[in-house]
Amino acid sequence: MPEFPRVVLAHTPTPLERMDRLGAELGLNNLYVKRDDCTGLAMGGNKARQLEYYFGEAVAAGADVVLITGAVQSNFMRMTAAAAAKLGMACHVQLEDRVRDMPADYHASGNVLLDRLFGATIHSYPEGEDEAGADRALEALADDLRGRGHTPYIVYLSADHPPVGALGYRDAALETLDQAAASGLDIAKVIVPSGSALTHAGTLVGLRERSAEIECVGICVRRTADLQHPRVLARAGELAAMIDRDGLIAAADVRVEDIALGPGYGKPGEDALEAMKLSARLEGLLLDPRGIAFGIALTCVFDLEVLARIDSTRSFHGWRLRWKAFWSALRVSRIRGLAMPGVTICWRS
Repeated sequence: MPEFPRVVLAHTPTPLERMDRLGAELGLNNLYVKRDDCTGLAMGGNKARQLEYYFGEAVAAGADVVLITGAVQSNFMRMTAAAAAKLGMACHVQLEDRVRDMPADYHASGNVLLDRLFGATIHSYPEGEDEAGADRALEALADDLRGRGHTPYIVYLSADHPPVGALGYRDAALETLDQAAASGLDIAKVIVPSGSALTHAGTLVGLRERSAEIECVGICVRRTADLQHPRVLARAGELAAMIDRDGLIAAADVRVEDIALGPGYGKPGEDALEAMKLSARLEGLLLDPRGIAFGIALTCVFDLEVLARIDSTRSFHGWRLRWKAFWSALRVSRIRGLAMPGVTICWRS
């Protein structure tokens, strides 16, 4: 098995925690949460796993500055800035205007405030759905930095580059299987948010690497299923090739659902806002008010119609909060639906 450069950033293994009260509320036996909100770095989150491999490459290349692009309130930007600070590197974050018509606080508080606190240099990119263009803008910044004597490392966004970060969720899948085996849990399905596809692809490859015939369902958080399926298949295939397991993933292994996209990327729907309240009041569990990624995924799973389609055992993962940035949405929300960003959830019947 090839070895990949890696630095330790995450507190792993993260707990696999039983949610008795929430499970009872949902009519589910043996509901567990894979607590990837407990990875430690900069308040935790799943991106710490991916960043271990990106920064592993950066350190191996002798980089002194890391560049990354993403949404304004991205957890990935926050955690990258924190990891750079921890490792003594400079960091440039490029914030894309993916979510329109948000209040002024959205652009100055929450993760943006934390990006600045960790010492990141902030740049803006006007488009939110132009991955290749955003990457080219990073390359232009990198060229400028090289001209000033720096050695930059770019964390690319588009699918035109190797899925290095997916290695982190391959690790997470193997870790979860080990924990399930040690606890006598029989997981039948794993459900993950599916956006960039690195978490989805990494999880799927990790499951199949162990010959686990567990279905891995990706809940679309940014694209429709017809666009997301080929992306996940390609990313998973590339990752399998990286670990010398060509042919490990077939098209039939990739399942995506787009029935819970909601109001759009980065916009919390009422279901996601209610799920945040439900998990807080039943389990003391704080979740992400954005309602994207993990909120959308869990909205999908906890909706009764979707539950009938997906059935049996699930596993989720995700992360955290931007309370001030989304406070205006929280104030006007009503308790009506279900969603849970921020953690990995698995259960068995």
